[in-house]
Amino acid sequence: MSFTADIKRELSALPLGTGERRFAALCGLLDTCATYADGRLNFVSENETVAAFFLALAEETCGVRPEVIAALDPKRERDKVTLSCRGQEAERLSAFFGREIAADGGEEDVAYLRGAFLGSGSCTIPRAASKTGYHLEIVFREEKSAEKLCDLLDGLQLLGNIVRRGERYVVYLKSREAISDFLSVAGASSALRRMENVAAAREESNNENRVSNCYAGNADKTAIASAAQAVALTALRQRGTLATLPEALRRVAEARMANPTLSLGELAGTLGITKSCLNHRLRKLMQIYGGIDP
Repeated sequence: MSFTADIKRELSALPLGTGERRFAALCGLLDTCATYADGRLNFVSENETVAAFFLALAEETCGVRPEVIAALDPKRERDKVTLSCRGQEAERLSAFFGREIAADGGEEDVAYLRGAFLGSGSCTIPRAASKTGYHLEIVFREEKSAEKLCDLLDGLQLLGNIVRRGERYVVYLKSREAISDFLSVAGASSALRRMENVAAAREESNNENRVSNCYAGNADKTAIASAAQAVALTALRQRGTLATLPEALRRVAEARMANPTLSLGELAGTLGITKSCLNHRLRKLMQIYGGIDP
């Protein structure tokens, strides 16, 4: 099941209470999924859970029992459910189109938020090793409805942005923190835990990659330094300079040329000296090599 479907299933199961909260949720659903024209109201959804939620809400709040029409959407190759009514029933439901909500951060705002997400919301989160980001959006047919949701988000200490997409208006959140706050406010606690688990796994994967890259980078530097030392020491030997050096330096030089792939720690172990001592002697040899004219 997709993350969006998980959120909608969880939100639809939350108790709405009575009165204004139910009306606010109905308003959110209508603003996102319904049309009203020529005395007919149609509510369309691809999610059966959302369709059932709207059906129950319409009957409980307005005494309306829309006709259920199921059909296949040929463009998206998915089933969609249309809940349709006309006449007085359609008029009773249409009264909730564009209904004003207090935007004071109260329970009505949260109920509208749930209804709007159930209607046309979607949310994507990255997989553990994915480079894709976080994105939550709710789509509206009318700009004023999108602006109303942004006002409600502001009242709930959330920040939403609006973008026009064709003939629709999209309110969206992009950051992980903003989406976490949205899910928390909406009451989708299980979805929030799932997202935080994904975020933790992704961070762990990123840390492992950073450590691996660091090790690889250090290994490359070690290999380059070792190769440079081997070239320099071979030149010292060929010029006869190596034979004139103190025994301690000659031992280090011969050991490095014989073991060009060993790390400093490993090479120091074969010589029975400390890594610091080895490093000091290698630097001295490189200085001697640098001071000799080719």
